[in-house]
Amino acid sequence: VEEQRARWERKRSRTAKELLETEYKYLEQLDLVLTFFVKILKAKGTLKPAVLETIFGPLEPIYLASHGLSLHLERGNLGLGLENFCPNLELYGHYVENLEEANKALKEQLRKNKSFRRFKKLQETRPQFHGRKLEDLLPLPLQRLHQYNHFVRDLLENTSPDSADHQKLAKAMKSVSEVSHWAQDIICKRENSLQLLRVQKLLKGQKTRVLTPGRWYIREGWLLVVPSKGGELKRRMFFLFSDIFIATKPCHPLHLLNSNKLACQAVYPLHQCTVDKVFGHTQSQGGLLSLSFPRKTLLLMSSDQQDINDWYQSLTAAVR
Repeated sequence: VEEQRARWERKRSRTAKELLETEYKYLEQLDLVLTFFVKILKAKGTLKPAVLETIFGPLEPIYLASHGLSLHLERGNLGLGLENFCPNLELYGHYVENLEEANKALKEQLRKNKSFRRFKKLQETRPQFHGRKLEDLLPLPLQRLHQYNHFVRDLLENTSPDSADHQKLAKAMKSVSEVSHWAQDIICKRENSLQLLRVQKLLKGQKTRVLTPGRWYIREGWLLVVPSKGGELKRRMFFLFSDIFIATKPCHPLHLLNSNKLACQAVYPLHQCTVDKVFGHTQSQGGLLSLSFPRKTLLLMSSDQQDINDWYQSLTAAVR
């Protein structure tokens, strides 16, 4: 028991030291943005207050919360420090929610506002920035949120359950974990929207609506369609979403507008689909999948064993 306690204490001390050191570094980087951008821009009025708010969000209160945490960590008050810090985590969620708008507003100002463009370039040449751009510093709170998740988990795992700090750290872990999931959810939804938009732009014309609320992109790839009545195999590009499966073929390479686009051939709803492996259970070359819909059966083939297995798993999970 004594050995276990000593081991815990060593790991806990190491994590606490690393948390404090990285907190200092984080504060230093936030301070760069606040000192050389936010405060000066506010004083000069280069950006309208609403635009300033959109680009930098709640960066000031985030800095103050971190500063408060660092003071507790210096004194070794891990549990109390993190307990006091946790109510501020909501700021991180809102910050992540606003990141996309912040990037849009920043790009727009760089395009339209000449004095801001000059100011930004000048500030970034200062030695304190070490060649970093404002764009590199704005995602810092999101990155730090992920780090908090790991640090607090490590501290909790290496704190004796009967110590006074254990309960405080357990509460902190719950808060950090919840906000991390919230942030992760925002990022996943944003990435999914970008994937849907990308596929929509790949398709010729506007007949097939890919951008639909609640739809999730899963995967895409080339597969060979085996005709039911014999004949040659047709190579087609397929897109799998949470609710539909789209079959497409490339447009003519010499077409003036659509040479690099795909023509949609069919949209299959997944709620009426059953998926079977026809062969491909063995480690032979590739395999064949059968997709049965009420009025159509698709036979899809790949010469790559891993590829057909991945498609089978993705399709069965989506259908389920």
